[in-house]
Amino acid sequence: MHKLSRRDLAQGLARYLAVGGLVSGLGPLGGLVNLAQAQGQPLDKVVLAGWSKPISEITNLLVEADKGFFRAQGIEFSYLPGAGGGDALRNLLSGQADVAFTDPGSLFAALDKGEKLRAIYDVYPQNVFNVVSLKSRGISKPADLKGKRVGVYSLSSGTRQNLQVLLHSAGLTEADITLVPTGLLNFAPLMQGQVDATAATDTGLLVGRQRGLGEVNVMEVRQQLNLSSDLLVVREDTYQQQKTLLRRFLAGFRDSAQWMMRAPEEAARLATRVAIDGQNEAINLEVIKLRNASSVSGLTQKKGLGSLDSAMLQRGLQVYRDIGVLSREIAVNSIIGADLLPIKP
Repeated sequence: MHKLSRRDLAQGLARYLAVGGLVSGLGPLGGLVNLAQAQGQPLDKVVLAGWSKPISEITNLLVEADKGFFRAQGIEFSYLPGAGGGDALRNLLSGQADVAFTDPGSLFAALDKGEKLRAIYDVYPQNVFNVVSLKSRGISKPADLKGKRVGVYSLSSGTRQNLQVLLHSAGLTEADITLVPTGLLNFAPLMQGQVDATAATDTGLLVGRQRGLGEVNVMEVRQQLNLSSDLLVVREDTYQQQKTLLRRFLAGFRDSAQWMMRAPEEAARLATRVAIDGQNEAINLEVIKLRNASSVSGLTQKKGLGSLDSAMLQRGLQVYRDIGVLSREIAVNSIIGADLLPIKP
């Protein structure tokens, strides 16, 4: 985590003035006070490694220049795109990022290899993964996937990990199917007949339907395991040594998520400018509404966004051990850092 120079800060202040001082939803005076205070102490730079490119469902992380959620916490924020949760973790472990936005399965696999990591925030406590097939393929239950070609976003993505969970529920493994990496736009190969089914997410399915996917069968992984879809993860040494900074980072992250919940229409409009798939504002809005819904659970309603469900994560550890991702027992309390979350307002 790096410091910004006074020159960087001065340039940031100039940019701020040029756009009318719209920081954290404050008027010009309020935002200017924040930046003026920040001049006395250089901003801390935090890089978040993502599982995806800058897409509409993470609009809250793409509007920092407009909204300044992290800057209000004294942080210069940047997003590092990736191609799956495993990719996000590789960027974290290589030192290219300070925090990883990754799925539990990828986290569990890294832990099994001996990596020292901590989950510090539950981004989506609802499992949003699914496996989709055209009705004409006659695939309506997990057992029907045997012998079929099944697409995944990438070999290091949550789509693959959750597909493994679904296969396991029918007594199958990856050896019983042909696994096909298809990239983020994985419904095109399904529509073109290159795969028989594809592992995806609820937002991916929404976009696929908007693009003429047609009648499909959908198997939701949450019916087998409603494990969180994504977590924020840091290295153990970062967790131990940078708690004050991480608390500020999580406060900014939560503020960004709460803004997208309060103002989905504004987020959908901004997504047309900041997201690579955001050309259609109406689709953006539906995607954002789905992602907002997946950010909430009974636990988060009691304790605040980002609250970690240790019991569910422990169950997930057991399921992933059953499917062979994990070769040893891992105690959930050793891999979560629930002490960093801001107190629910």
